[in-house]
Amino acid sequence: MIAILLFFVLHWYLSLFSQTFFLHRYAAHGAFTMSRGWERFFFIVTYLTQGSSYLSPRAYGIMHRLHHAHTDTEDDPHSPTYDKNLAAMMLRTRKVYADIFEEKIPVEEKYRKNVPDWKAFDWWGNFWVSRVLWIALYTWFYVVFAPSAWWFLLLPIHIAMGPVHGVVINWFAHKYGHVNFETDNTSRNLFKVDWLMFGEGYHNNHHVFPSRPNFAAQKGEFDPCYPIIYLLHKCGVIRMATVRA
Repeated sequence: MIAILLFFVLHWYLSLFSQTFFLHRYAAHGAFTMSRGWERFFFIVTYLTQGSSYLSPRAYGIMHRLHHAHTDTEDDPHSPTYDKNLAAMMLRTRKVYADIFEEKIPVEEKYRKNVPDWKAFDWWGNFWVSRVLWIALYTWFYVVFAPSAWWFLLLPIHIAMGPVHGVVINWFAHKYGHVNFETDNTSRNLFKVDWLMFGEGYHNNHHVFPSRPNFAAQKGEFDPCYPIIYLLHKCGVIRMATVRA
């Protein structure tokens, strides 16, 4: 049981780190810069931590920029306002992501500018063989370590970890929580201290300050990802334009 719980928690937070640090704050918003070498390194880290739910930084970055540009409108890739339920929103998000990834829809240059791009690597990460291999690995781990069949109910979360993280914010953080700043959209802050979503829960703050690397904005709020970003900045791995110690 301990092995399964540890595996689940590690997968949850490592995948979430890749999504919030590399896909969201870097690829979509350019909250900091990094060299080409470090960018490729974090492509690989994202693949290893997201596994079967690997999301292309390029496609994710473009899709998320569209979300900010068209929040709560029909052109929003994922909006509780226009989707009847959570599943419908996830399916629409998946379709928009696939269309962007496969370049089936035209995207304005301003949404494509400076997004990280590694086509060969993204192709493998999104290839069905890669996804099946990761699913087989997760299943093997549960076969070996799960004390009962009930634990296998966690497997779908492992398999779809990236989209699960996305839907927690894109659905719930546009329906529930509190507002620090009045906006023209439905963004909310899910938590006061956001350990569960590693800072992503400060969604209202983020919509007001989209390019700021620290999602916490008011006294008492704590973004667990920001100290890591600050440390990477101090170590010279990334470079932030504005540093908040």
